[in-house]
Amino acid sequence: MDNKLEHGAEAVSLFCRLNINTKKNLPVRSGEMGLLIYICKTEVAVTSVMAADFFKVKKPLIAAQVASLSKAGYLEKVPSQTDKRSFILRPTSKAKTLVEETFTEYLSTMSHLATKLGNDFETLIILLDKANKILLEERENG
Repeated sequence: MDNKLEHGAEAVSLFCRLNINTKKNLPVRSGEMGLLIYICKTEVAVTSVMAADFFKVKKPLIAAQVASLSKAGYLEKVPSQTDKRSFILRPTSKAKTLVEETFTEYLSTMSHLATKLGNDFETLIILLDKANKILLEERENG
């Protein structure tokens, strides 16, 4: 049993490193790029709370990413018309250009896996969704 757990930990670790390393040449951190993609590709106006909920992280992490991206000219914080305490995260043209230029590359690992794994890709995603749900439940309960 221990060998299976060790092998599993090594396999997951390698998968994560390989996936992250493909995105090294971005002008922003990988997590910040994910936030930009979310904001640019979402049809509704995004707030920091919505982003934190989507990424299953605490709001201070999103606040730090927003500050960094704003300073670099990728995001603007616009006061919400409906809730004066809240801000809408608006991508600048610089952000939109970056997302459009890199979105395909950003998804290239998944596209490559989908092609090479065929029908097994759907199984991989189903299992990852189940694993994420289990880990999120554990985080919320413990």
